[in-house]
Amino acid sequence: MIVQTLKKAVDTDMQLAEKYYSVLSVINNLRLTEREIQLIAFTAIKGNITFANVREEFCKTYNSTSPSINNIISKLKKVGIFIKENGKVKVNPVIVLDFKKDLMLNIKLEHEATVNVSEGMDN
Repeated sequence: MIVQTLKKAVDTDMQLAEKYYSVLSVINNLRLTEREIQLIAFTAIKGNITFANVREEFCKTYNSTSPSINNIISKLKKVGIFIKENGKVKVNPVIVLDFKKDLMLNIKLEHEATVNVSEGMDN
């Protein structure tokens, strides 16, 4: 087994969240866009993306529009990243962390088990 340690310093909670969700996107072949990752990180930190003032803040910060956010929310709900809970749109709690704290990820990439085709065959 090969072990490799990577270290990346970030300035803000938002940058840490964006890095985390970028890694999840790549590892799980989600092919999330930069804007989708930004919305996920922003929503995870804010708690939800339901209220107009929170959406406006995102739009101002990331130079986006409300219709664009709605399209992204719809896509992220379909893949299970966003959920609706008590009338609020939020990031699935399974992938929400406290981004105020440092984060260490342990990622194990394994080869899928291979099947020996000759096993079980009559010779």
